[in-house]
Amino acid sequence: MRPSMLVSLAALAATTALVPTQAATAQSTALPAPVSCAGCWKPALNTSWQWQLSSLPKKPYPNVQMYDIDGFAAKDGAIVKSLKADKPGRGVVCYISAGTLEDWRPDAGQFPAEVLGKPLEEWEGERWLDIRKYTGKLGQIMKARLDMCKAAGFDAVEPDNVDGYSNDSGFPLKAADQLAYNTWLANEAHKRGLSVALKNDVEQIPQLLPYFDFALNEECWEHSECTTAQNGGYGYDQFVKAGKAVFNVEYNLATSAFCAKSNAQNFNSLKKKYELDASRVPCRGA
Repeated sequence: MRPSMLVSLAALAATTALVPTQAATAQSTALPAPVSCAGCWKPALNTSWQWQLSSLPKKPYPNVQMYDIDGFAAKDGAIVKSLKADKPGRGVVCYISAGTLEDWRPDAGQFPAEVLGKPLEEWEGERWLDIRKYTGKLGQIMKARLDMCKAAGFDAVEPDNVDGYSNDSGFPLKAADQLAYNTWLANEAHKRGLSVALKNDVEQIPQLLPYFDFALNEECWEHSECTTAQNGGYGYDQFVKAGKAVFNVEYNLATSAFCAKSNAQNFNSLKKKYELDASRVPCRGA
């Protein structure tokens, strides 16, 4: 989810009578078993990285251990191959939107009308998807996108916009619907030998942690929702405790306002611009 669409903690508290641990138990009872991905590439807890979506990287590449780039822009595999040749062992992550229609994508015409919800006010050309329909055509489209990532040589996938239930999507999505969809996505990625990042969806970390290999967050320090201590039941420190890397980006805060805190939590944090171009200021390392 993009930064301006995060739901406030106050609003969340007002919509549930369950404490987070009780909600986690109630919502996770019908979830499928996690699909193992023992042979998948997985980032170490301390991993230098670059997140660049508005354009493809150009040489000379930053000397980082992980790159996260747009899957459709890289679908021929050339840039993935180049990034890996430049630094052996580097992981390359495939960005796709799994919760919205982006009308500029080549498969946009395949989405049936019944899965198209409200436009995203902040992002022209995007509409929420009815994720409850993932057993039909929507699921087929997402499987094809995962196949695209695999065929291009990516090591992992970053499915974006996987918290539609907490936004005004135009559909009566519930937390349980989001859990079902997100666990399905993670299992499908693992079936293809791709590790998978949990993008935002902070409130569902306790339920989704067993399914996802690492996490990517936007602005959790600005919104004071990075840690379990801040939230009372969920936080990215739970990923770190499980030995899974956390990647965080802040757009508005000065590095002096979050880097020391991120480093103390063993997060891999960057200061980035909203357009997610090549510019980056890391909190630690390269």
